[in-house]
Amino acid sequence: MSLHFPFEHAPAPGAAIAVADGVYWLRMPLPFALDHINLWMLEDGAAWTIVDTGIGSPTTREHWRAVLDSAGAGRPVGRVIVTHLHPDHIGCAAWLSREWGVSVWMAQSEFLTAHAIGAQLPGFDVESMVAQFATLGLPYAEQEKFRARGNAYSKIAPELPQTFHRILPQDEIRIGPHTWRVIIGTGHSPEHVSLHCESLGVLISGDMLLPRISTNVSVPAASPDADALRGYLDSIAAYRRLPADTLVLPSHGRPFIGAHARVAELEAHHAARCTEILAACASPKSAFELLPLLFKRDLDTHQLMFAMGEAIAHLNYLHHDGRLERRPDDDGIMRHTTPPSTT
Repeated sequence: MSLHFPFEHAPAPGAAIAVADGVYWLRMPLPFALDHINLWMLEDGAAWTIVDTGIGSPTTREHWRAVLDSAGAGRPVGRVIVTHLHPDHIGCAAWLSREWGVSVWMAQSEFLTAHAIGAQLPGFDVESMVAQFATLGLPYAEQEKFRARGNAYSKIAPELPQTFHRILPQDEIRIGPHTWRVIIGTGHSPEHVSLHCESLGVLISGDMLLPRISTNVSVPAASPDADALRGYLDSIAAYRRLPADTLVLPSHGRPFIGAHARVAELEAHHAARCTEILAACASPKSAFELLPLLFKRDLDTHQLMFAMGEAIAHLNYLHHDGRLERRPDDDGIMRHTTPPSTT
């Protein structure tokens, strides 16, 4: 089954499109190659529940004011739900919470990790990331670019919610006349929240299931041996239990139908990457040395961060599977190789 896209055009910034009963699609700009994020407003009685918020910029706040003044039809914001900690999702949450005097709902690991990165705590700071990447082959010149960039997170999430309402796995959240079941995913972030409404046949997938690009799966410096890719693959397999005609509302790209097919495509994508890495590691390779194989384009510093994280995730996955061995070379860089044949 191929993917079906029922909506041809995305909403303009400051506008909203109805995609299901009481569910509205917004789109806000991002200052990256991936230049947009989809956000959602759900009718919740006399108020709105907002799902994800955009980056914390004056432009995003102006778009929020415009959409709440027009498409908002005079309803106040009653609650803000944040799917995960990344700045394009949490960046305006503190502002919306303060403006409307409402709570921010999110998973505890996402709340705490957001504050750890914002405060640059050990394991979540730039120097920890640079040290992790250096051990895995990142050249000194590229390390210096990360240092010069500094805390990029706080530049687009300059304030974070100071309190939150904790979302737990398998919670059921009543929004208006509908119940939304929480589905927790890992690999992209610590405890990513997706929301499924059986009565509407809708899944707000956040970044866990995207229609055209693969979700970034990275290993954080604070947990360098984490098997993030296995967590991600296990997480998206849960979407196979949803009805085949579920309308998926992703954070990037257009809403689509075909979750089962998309899960299969992503599984095949990561399996193919693992096959390429195993072939390349017939001779020892560092994560950095594998980047030209995995990303056949020039990478800016922002993209290089995600690319290194993704390469490490695949190497850890194969190492935990017993399909790669790893050891530091004489230069101190960790390299991976396929184990000797036992036959």
